[in-house]
Amino acid sequence: MGAATGSATPRIVIAGGGLAGLSLALALKRALADGIDVTMCDPALKRDPHGDKRSYAIAAAARRMLTALGVWDRVAERAQPILDMVITDSRLQDPVRPTFLTFAGEVDGNEPFAHMVTAGDLTAVLLEACRTAGVDLRPEGVKGFSIQGSRTDVTLTDGAVLPAALLVAADGGRSRLREQAGIGWISWPYRQSGIVATIAHERDHEGRAVEHFLPSGPFAILPLKAVLQADGTLQHRCSIVWTERAENVPTLLESHPEDLLVELERRFGLQLGKLAFETKPQAFPLSFGVARSFVAERLALLGDAAHVIHPIAGQGLNLGLHDAAALAEIITDVMRLGLDPGAADVLDGYERARRTDITAMGVVTDGLNRLFSNDVLPVRLIRDLGLGLVDRMPGLKRFFIREAAGLTRQEAPRLLRGETL
Repeated sequence: MGAATGSATPRIVIAGGGLAGLSLALALKRALADGIDVTMCDPALKRDPHGDKRSYAIAAAARRMLTALGVWDRVAERAQPILDMVITDSRLQDPVRPTFLTFAGEVDGNEPFAHMVTAGDLTAVLLEACRTAGVDLRPEGVKGFSIQGSRTDVTLTDGAVLPAALLVAADGGRSRLREQAGIGWISWPYRQSGIVATIAHERDHEGRAVEHFLPSGPFAILPLKAVLQADGTLQHRCSIVWTERAENVPTLLESHPEDLLVELERRFGLQLGKLAFETKPQAFPLSFGVARSFVAERLALLGDAAHVIHPIAGQGLNLGLHDAAALAEIITDVMRLGLDPGAADVLDGYERARRTDITAMGVVTDGLNRLFSNDVLPVRLIRDLGLGLVDRMPGLKRFFIREAAGLTRQEAPRLLRGETL
């Protein structure tokens, strides 16, 4: 582990302004202040973050991290706690959907295991916190990089060249920087697409999340914070993640809005009253992907650039936030010792810290999707028996809810335990 070179303040360049990248930038500046320069590069920084209407489940461990970073209080007023969860398994045409498994939504006292937050709200809060903390926010992309001994020269799309101790590639599942570094990518498609939208409904969801396992894939109903309207009434809302066979999606999205609403009601049910699309449904192809290495010379992969998993467990963003917590802790610890944050052994520590967790979550989500996205009768009988057994075992249910909350890892980074760096 080499010493930091020269007297200049070490710079970390983060390519990609998503939630994982923003969290890493903020964590580093909060921990090291003027002892580090953090530059974030992304053309999307020009856009209004509130335009992103996607919603995410923030697990308890990730919420503790956001609390430690000093931003959760500003997010909490717009966040909806998940108070309980119901899981069903049926065919689409079945008149009754029996409940096979229920989870109470609390861990460690009265702490919800997850909150639902819109991406725009969380991004806006993190951007403002980064700006206040002194992160250099540049609305340009990263064109490439070249290793120059003990630094990497990062070239931006406007022609500027930034010398850095470390480049963090947080540029998504199709990462150009990962490709440029020669890091292999193991992947396969699921032949499914995820349709996402915000749904308005008449009755209060009471903080309940529902996941219907259907032969084409899971249909998740995730509670969102109600919005006060101009007339003083509350508009109740949910986010849906509608997994559908890829070949059916174009026909669905191109159908008349009333026909699409009928298809929604078949899956959603009428327990919350009349439904309406608050946002236009969007579809995203689903796949599994993981990088053969999370690091290269003076380069670290973060979030979707390192791993893409099926949304069946709602853990994609949380894995990215875990990446940010682990990398921030490693960089902070070595820089406080006056060492080089981009040294090979430092990056190897990040690889070791994240590989097992990501591999395990990838295997679990892939297996769950294959188990539940089919209509083979013997498989249905076995999985429903398994769900019923888990529902009758309180200890096992507590373990699963703590796992979903991200609280079962004994060696979790300090930020995920709610501790400052």
